[in-house]
Amino acid sequence: MKLIVTKDEQQGGLEGFKVFQEALQNNAQTFGLATGSTPITTYEQIVQSDLDFSNCISINLDEYVGIKPDNPQSYRYFMNKYLFNQKPFKQSFLPNGLAQNSKQEAADYDQIINQHPIDLQLLGIGQNGHIGFNEPGTSFDLTTHVAKLTESTIQANSRFFKNINDVPKEAYSMGIGSIMKSKKILLEAFGTQKADAVAAMFNGPVTIDVPASVLQNHPDVVVIADEAAAAKVN
Repeated sequence: MKLIVTKDEQQGGLEGFKVFQEALQNNAQTFGLATGSTPITTYEQIVQSDLDFSNCISINLDEYVGIKPDNPQSYRYFMNKYLFNQKPFKQSFLPNGLAQNSKQEAADYDQIINQHPIDLQLLGIGQNGHIGFNEPGTSFDLTTHVAKLTESTIQANSRFFKNINDVPKEAYSMGIGSIMKSKKILLEAFGTQKADAVAAMFNGPVTIDVPASVLQNHPDVVVIADEAAAAKVN
């Protein structure tokens, strides 16, 4: 894994933008996208640029179960706000959080990923080392599934909701098996609260207890971390 250490989140966003720019220049067609506060500075740089994704496909990592797409807390709403409204893709896929049959929805999403191999996958990392909503203990072979969110993840996500009881307890998530099929992976991490997870990802053994550690087994991973998040990497 290649580590790029930046001064702060803003500089990290610029470095992330450069990875997207290079991918487009190398004729990348399908981009795996992430939500949450981490990728916002990268999306801001993309929006301000002349990059054109109108002939590209996007496939998002995850979506909450039970939330409508127009709900301000949905990941579809997030993507529209921070990227799609300004930089539309030819097609943009997210799991349907309102799907009646969750197993069928997961299988259909796997089919989408298989039909559109991901050239560049953007990831964040949770404080417990999760990627997507693949929490500690998740099999590395798992593909798209409904994940039960851990208490620490619910607590971390509660800042986006008026009441912690409103935070969904489940989410559709692209599985680690799916993520690892991506040709190139970009993981971003900012802030002291991510330092332990980043260190475990780099320094520790490859273990389902730290889902992000599996990235040690991928041939092309770039990690962009600010000084605070990278502070404990050996």
